[in-house]
Formats: sequence, C-alpha cells, structure tokens
Amino acid sequence: MQISSTVTRLITRKNALDQGRIEQVSCSLIPAAGEVILKIDRCALTTNNITYAAYGNSMNYWSFFPTGLAEWGHVPAWGFAEVVASDVPGIKVGERFYGYFPIASHLWVRAERVTERGFYDGAEHRLGLASAYNQYTRCSWDSYYSPDTENLQILLKPLFLTSSMLADFLQDKQFFGATRLVFSSASSKTAYGTAVCLGNHPALERVALTSAGNKAFVESLDCYERLVSYEELESVKSDRPTLYVDFSGDLALRDRVHQHFAGQLIYSCFAGSAQATHEARLTAIVGPQPVFFFAPIQIRKRNAEWGPEGVSEHIGAGLLQFYQKLTTTEKPLLEVVESQGYEAAQDVFSRLFHGRAKPIEGHVIRL
Repeated sequence: MQISSTVTRLITRKNALDQGRIEQVSCSLIPAAGEVILKIDRCALTTNNITYAAYGNSMNYWSFFPTGLAEWGHVPAWGFAEVVASDVPGIKVGERFYGYFPIASHLWVRAERVTERGFYDGAEHRLGLASAYNQYTRCSWDSYYSPDTENLQILLKPLFLTSSMLADFLQDKQFFGATRLVFSSASSKTAYGTAVCLGNHPALERVALTSAGNKAFVESLDCYERLVSYEELESVKSDRPTLYVDFSGDLALRDRVHQHFAGQLIYSCFAGSAQATHEARLTAIVGPQPVFFFAPIQIRKRNAEWGPEGVSEHIGAGLLQFYQKLTTTEKPLLEVVESQGYEAAQDVFSRLFHGRAKPIEGHVIRL
C-alpha cells in the first residue's frame, strides 16, 4: 500500500476571487480510525461555484473545506472521487463516490451513517453545515448513474437540484398568486432548468431577461414565453401579478425590476448570482424585500413528505429528461469542455468570475 503522496490544492483569496494559488504538500495516506481518504478524479466548474465563493462567508461555504489560512479558501465543487484508503467498515478501496469536494487531489473524511447509498462526512467542522452537502453517494448504488454521463452529472445535477426544488417551491406556493415569472440571467443553466421544470402553465407567462448577446441562445432553449434583453425590460407591461426570480444577483437590475413592476410585483426570489460576485444583499429599492431560496430547506420539507427515496427519484427522473433536452436536439444546447489540471481550473474559474464563459459551455476539470 502506498503510504504517502503529494497532495495538491487550488486555493482562492476570499476577498479577491480572481486570485488563486496552487500548493503542494506531502501527506500520509494511512487513514486514522474512522477515516476514509478519497482521491478526486474530476469536478465541474460553473457559475454555481462563483456563488459558493461570493457567499462563502454569509452562507458558510468556506467552512466545508478549511485551508488553515484566514484569507484563503477552498471553493467547493461537485465531482467524483475514488477511495484510496479506508478504516471504515463497508467502504472499500476502489469504490467511486459522487459529492462535494475541494479543488484538490485528495479529501480526508470521517465517514458516518454508512449505508448502501453512501455516507455522510461527520468531521467536526462540518456538523453544523447543511447536510445535503455532506452526503457522498456510491456510484454503484445510484440507478441514475452511468460512466458515460459523469460529466453531465457533475455539470448539471447540482444546478438541476436547485432548479427542480425551486420549481417545486414556486408551484407549492402557487406562485404566490403571480401569473408572470421574470427570470434574470435566463441563459444560466439553473434559470432555464427551473423554467423547464415548471413546464407549460396556460395562465403563466415565463419572461426571460438576458444580455443582447445571449438572446439567440436563450431563444433556442424554447422554455420561455417571452424573451427581452436587459435594455428592453421596460417594454414588458406592468399589467399582471409578477414574481421576480433573480439568478443574476445584479443589484441595479433588481432595483429596475422592482421599480418597473411596482405594485404588481408580489414576490422577489433571490436564487443565485451568475453576474454578481459580492456578498448577498437582500434589499430592494421598492416593493417586497427579496427572499433567498436555499434548496436544502425545500429538500428537507420534501424528505419529510415524500421520503428521501421519493426525493431522489423526483430529481433523478427530471435530470434524465434535462440531459435529453440539452444533448439530443439537432444543435446541442450544452458543449462539454474538458480540461486537465489545476492551472486549467484556475483559468476557467477566472473566466467564470469575469463573465467570459459562453452559456453553451460546461467546464469539467480532470484532476
């Protein structure tokens, strides 16, 4: 058995997200009692990771993988890893898991609540964090897993989980009485995933707000009833109860939306940060104050009502349909871009941070 290895990690400056550095250190690969060591194979980088970093302090995302450095953090990413050492009964060397990882070569976890499905990391620093992020799923258990769709899974499943649960939340609340939903950053995968999950409601209009440059792409998605650029926002009449679903985090745009729809805006849902890279601000100039949507809360509600298996089936079945929508059309709506190594990860993260990644691209990093 290999007893030591060089561990590599990419860390990010918390107050300057386009600054990162790659570090290497030699570590023992002999697990402590109750410990599992995972070697990370690949991870996805999307605007979701920018949200994790931007809200790293307020939403505790920096706390999942401490670096030991006050000013530097691990940006979490979804990916696949293999067990290289285990001191936990029921978890074997060579098993493959899907879950939440740092952009690093290895992760040490304290595997607890071990079942056929997988395990939870019971490390002390993660005990107070959202349990949905602490779960690691065995690929051998997951009926929706396929080696051929690993890249799609890590690119789309975390985003689609938010899309699916947000759509479920809005339907559960009967759209708060709204008959129009306005989506900002409508080209983002989480936004149009939500629109797809909502399906067609005869009395509901889904309005896509996007940049002029992304209009053609958003039109090709065929999941919004109306499409306008940010410059054209005021062309949408304020004539019916409206709900704003904010995927951009752009405060100036939020104020424009709130002012334009004024008395007709009945709910403002803050769902993500595809464009903003500062800490979340749940304020608006007029109208209802924005409410942050946090998918694990809706998952917890549905776990109690449907059971965890029911929730997994709901998300898994929807995810397969979403894969098909994006990949089986004449002109695919997602182009997987696979890169190798930590320098590539640093470059992709910088491009995402500065808004230079194309909406059709989905970036996977092989580590």
